[in-house]
Amino acid sequence: MANRTISLTDPLYDYLLSVSLREPAPMAELRAETARLPEKGMQMSPDEAQFLRFLVQLMGARRALEIGVFTGYSALSVALGLPEDGYLLACDVSAEWTAIGRPFWEKAGVAHKIDLRLAPALQTLEGLLADRQQHNSFDFAFIDADKDNYDAYYEACLQLVRPGGLIAIDNVLWGGGVLDESRQDKSTQAIRALNRKLHGDDRIDLSLVPIGDGVTLARKRE
Repeated sequence: MANRTISLTDPLYDYLLSVSLREPAPMAELRAETARLPEKGMQMSPDEAQFLRFLVQLMGARRALEIGVFTGYSALSVALGLPEDGYLLACDVSAEWTAIGRPFWEKAGVAHKIDLRLAPALQTLEGLLADRQQHNSFDFAFIDADKDNYDAYYEACLQLVRPGGLIAIDNVLWGGGVLDESRQDKSTQAIRALNRKLHGDDRIDLSLVPIGDGVTLARKRE
């Protein structure tokens, strides 16, 4: 037993991956393709992607929402966790980056599950919220886009996800920046503010998991 989460050295992290990671070939190939980009630091870690897929499978989710796609690695993982008739609405603004992932979605046989909306995410979410039938209709939502709008994304997802559904929010530790008082940029302040808000939000059950750059799991209460 340990009274706190252990720190992961590089060798220990490599060991973790060696005994737990089950990464389908199209995901490994997409991760390698993304690693060639100058923006490769935006890529989700493979253990976090597998964790999200595990959550989706554990819930028996059928309808999912993703805000922030990048090259589509996390979308691919979530889509693989959905049933054959599952649905993932994926929001992003970059046709260039999302185009990298499309061939791998096809190769993995999940492209038919992914509805990619190329528009500002708030615009897409406002459209969903305007349709009352979309309220409480999603089982799972994943937020990993511009940090300034995290609170707005969260509030929208809270209306769109069903009671008992799950909202996962990425980068909530911000590389340790949440503790660095010298960092007062809008993104860092937005993450700090949302973390504080979620801690006191009685609409949800809460767990912050130290995987990747920190993932908050917010279960919408019944």
